[in-house]
Amino acid sequence: MKKNIAVMGCGHWGKNLIRNFHELDSLYAICDIDEEKLKSFKEKYQDAAVYYDLKTLLADSNIEAVVISTPAETHFSLAKEVLSSGKDVFIEKPIALNYRDGEELVSLAAEKNKILMVGHLLEYHPAIIKLKEIIDKGDIGKIHYIYSNRLNLGKFRTEENILWSFAPHDISVIINLLGEMPDEIFARGGNYLNPHITDVTVTTMNFPSGVKAHIFVSWLHPYKEQKLVVIGDKQMVVFDDVNPSDKLFSYSHKIDWIDRLPIPRPEEAEPIDIEKKEPLRAECEHFIDCITTRNSPKTDGENGLKVLKILEECQKYLKESSNSSTNVKNEGKKYFVHESSFVDEGVEIGEGTKIWHFSHVLKNTKLGKNCNVGQNVMLGPNVTIGNNVKIQNNVSVYDGVILEDDVFCGPSMVFTNVIIPRSHWPRKNDYQKTLVKKGATLGANSTVVCGITVGKYAFVGAGALVNKDIPDYALVYGVPGSIQGWMCYCGEKLSLTNSADSSETAECVNCGRKYKKEKTDVLEVDKASS
Repeated sequence: MKKNIAVMGCGHWGKNLIRNFHELDSLYAICDIDEEKLKSFKEKYQDAAVYYDLKTLLADSNIEAVVISTPAETHFSLAKEVLSSGKDVFIEKPIALNYRDGEELVSLAAEKNKILMVGHLLEYHPAIIKLKEIIDKGDIGKIHYIYSNRLNLGKFRTEENILWSFAPHDISVIINLLGEMPDEIFARGGNYLNPHITDVTVTTMNFPSGVKAHIFVSWLHPYKEQKLVVIGDKQMVVFDDVNPSDKLFSYSHKIDWIDRLPIPRPEEAEPIDIEKKEPLRAECEHFIDCITTRNSPKTDGENGLKVLKILEECQKYLKESSNSSTNVKNEGKKYFVHESSFVDEGVEIGEGTKIWHFSHVLKNTKLGKNCNVGQNVMLGPNVTIGNNVKIQNNVSVYDGVILEDDVFCGPSMVFTNVIIPRSHWPRKNDYQKTLVKKGATLGANSTVVCGITVGKYAFVGAGALVNKDIPDYALVYGVPGSIQGWMCYCGEKLSLTNSADSSETAECVNCGRKYKKEKTDVLEVDKASS
């Protein structure tokens, strides 16, 4: 049904709203303070009236509703004028820049009996609508974890930071998918281009149902990425809005238990059919329908307030971190510990070591010099780690594990410390020692069963299950892992066979080091200058 709608703001996003309402035969007027810009739009949309200020626009009794697509800092004042004049309003996100102003708009809309809709675009995306259906039907199973990345290079803002510019999309989608509000919120960010504007933020939300969510947003990224991943116990589903064709994929990965250890069994991605419709067109149609039927919008003022409440809580953390010129955990120290991480009493940390977000170092743990500990890592208690060790994200190094100098632990690789674990039967006296010798590499998602030794400069491939000792320089992969070759100090594969009864020599094609193999032992016999 045709409606007389005015769009205020002809900028980056406003032009898309103007186009859609015009194609829906409901564009009555365009408003902008930039006369040259307004002139060019008038040439393209000749039937639309033009206004240079809101006051004149609101005096036009033919206008039924106003769409506000202006800088976020103007949303509250402009929407308040529109509602006070007795017209319906559609505000691009966020509804306001503080909760108190947002509440005032919701109250005013109710008092005037007017439609108040907030532009949370992704809730109208066919892929998100389909994802919500899949979740509600139980096809994903119990949801464990949701994370989203919204990354790009620019467009840099001066009136709002990256949190308020990018994160509302993902916040609105996540609380819509879960049907609940988080009971714990935490955020950290960095200001790089402007000391007063945050360019990168990471938000963590914990929900009453046990679901955890992370949102990573940045306009300092080398390429565009807009992904949301839902991890359930039956399926994993990925929404990739940058993909030019398929937008929604399911992964029916399985977990097999071999020797009482979880082993992933990956499956191929399968695209999920969705309706081929522009999300903004669906959103504009919904607004027209709401001002026609007087039904409350899907993304009404209350919905906008929920998102605003989370944004404000995140902003408190960003403000706290920006007001601290130094991290108190690092005062007078020659190492770095991120503010979100915990270091227990009785821990030794070497000079130059860095411990990043959400990690925990337990008592009586010793960390050498120049180590790099990634996000969500647990070390200890009673763990010894050498110098220049790199431990990537999501790794736990348990009591009984020793990592010598230059060891590399890939993302999400696993150590164990008990052979026959029981939840109901204590095994603290049964911890077995695991030794990873100098320079060894443990690939991503590999599993090292306790009680074994990984030789120096050995190389364990991604996803391997290591359940027996590995000799020096060995290349091991597979489930269970077996020797597949031999590796140089520098990480290049050597031209040595796996024969257990042969004697041979090899020279590294990369660094020139020379090796000799006697049966199953490999020794470096000469060091050429590299």
